[in-house]
Amino acid sequence: ELGLGNGRTYDHLRELMPGREIFCFDRQIAAHPDCIPDAGHMFLGDLSQTLPAAADRLGATAVMAHVDIGSGDKQASLALGAWLVGMLPHVLAPGAVVVSDQPVPHDGWTALALPEGVATGRYHMQKV
Repeated sequence: ELGLGNGRTYDHLRELMPGREIFCFDRQIAAHPDCIPDAGHMFLGDLSQTLPAAADRLGATAVMAHVDIGSGDKQASLALGAWLVGMLPHVLAPGAVVVSDQPVPHDGWTALALPEGVATGRYHMQKV
C-alpha cells in the first residue's frame, strides 16, 4: 500500500486478504488508529528512501501494489509515477498486479481492464 493516507484501502485489503502480509508506505501517519499497521509493516518517510529499503529487506515478493500517490500536484504525481516505473520491479513478484491512481507506464507490463463502473483514467491496472 503505497500511500496509506487515512487507512481505508489498507483496512479493505486486510479484510479481503486475511493472512497476507500488507506493507504500507507513507510520509507520515494520518490514518485512523485502527487502520495503522504495526511497525514491522509500516515504512515511514519519503518513498525515495523507504521503497529501496523495502526492496533490500523484502526482495521482489509483492503480489500486488496499490499505488495511491496523487498529491493534488499533477506534475509531481506524474513524476513520482515515472520514478516508480524503475523502482517497483524491485519489490514485485512475477505476475503481480499494480493498481494505481496515477499512470505508471512500464513497457514490460500488460494493461488490465478496469472493473465495470470504473471510469477510464480514474485508476490504472497492470500485470507485471
